[in-house]
Amino acid sequence: MIKRTNKRLIYQLGFFALFVLTPVFDIFRLDLNQGHFIVVFTDLKLNLQQLISQGAGTGELATRIFTHAILPLVASIVVFLLIAWRWGRLYCGWLCPHFTVVEYINTFMRKASGKPSLWEPKLPDKQSDGTQVKTNPWWWIVTFFLIVLFALCWAVLALSYLLPPKEIYSNLIHLDFTRNQFIFISAVTTAFTIEFTFARHLFCRYACAVGVFQSLAWMGNKKAMVVGFDSQRAKECKDCDKSCEHACPMRLKPRNIKRKIFTCTQCFECIDSCARVQKTKHKPALLKILIDDCALDKSERDFGKKADIPSHCFDED
Repeated sequence: MIKRTNKRLIYQLGFFALFVLTPVFDIFRLDLNQGHFIVVFTDLKLNLQQLISQGAGTGELATRIFTHAILPLVASIVVFLLIAWRWGRLYCGWLCPHFTVVEYINTFMRKASGKPSLWEPKLPDKQSDGTQVKTNPWWWIVTFFLIVLFALCWAVLALSYLLPPKEIYSNLIHLDFTRNQFIFISAVTTAFTIEFTFARHLFCRYACAVGVFQSLAWMGNKKAMVVGFDSQRAKECKDCDKSCEHACPMRLKPRNIKRKIFTCTQCFECIDSCARVQKTKHKPALLKILIDDCALDKSERDFGKKADIPSHCFDED
């Protein structure tokens, strides 16, 4: 059986490959040279001028706009938000290429400084869950190199979604970008370098519209999937060093009420960390994935209430 961490890595790498290849194979991109979207090898054109020249009426033009633009966009958004309403920010934790980069930079920054971000206290070199990280300042060289490399990759990929990928990658190989392409890549690389270095978690929490709207949909469903905490065994946390918090890529405190883990990406690293801590005591984890009626306690406590959750919610699987 594949461990959850490895399974998530497979999903992340697979989606990253899809993210890179999507414009290359004309699965989806906006071609600024041609002035229209390309979706699944097909030029997505409204052809309004052609319809007008053929004497099309207002109703026909409106139907074309609705069926070729508004309906596909709205349907995609609705499906995306319904998934978030039920399961939270699964896209962020299991697919998003940006969040994958955030996790890698966290890892290397911790090796360099003992901190997963510049704004946090140093974490323990050895944790209760068995994690051991020996810090060495030389890792800063690798960390900064990866930050710039990822930022450059993001800039080139963004451009490949706007202009023919063949042209962009050919210019990259020969280092022969046009003036506008060079300005775009330089500006975007600089912006992402700053963001990856100083504000990658803040971006995911507050600036990413995709993430924020997933969170809003998730908060609207009290029975949505959530990381639950077995408060009946809370005293067992006393001798732990908050390994679950150290494991969270978004720097959240998973035992908190739902409102305070608003930006949880459902990666469940905290749950796995807690399970490793409790395994040494031959006990089940205090954190667990909850959904439906079992998830109510996490939501109700947002409003000072205590839900009567089913007794089986924290039973060992």
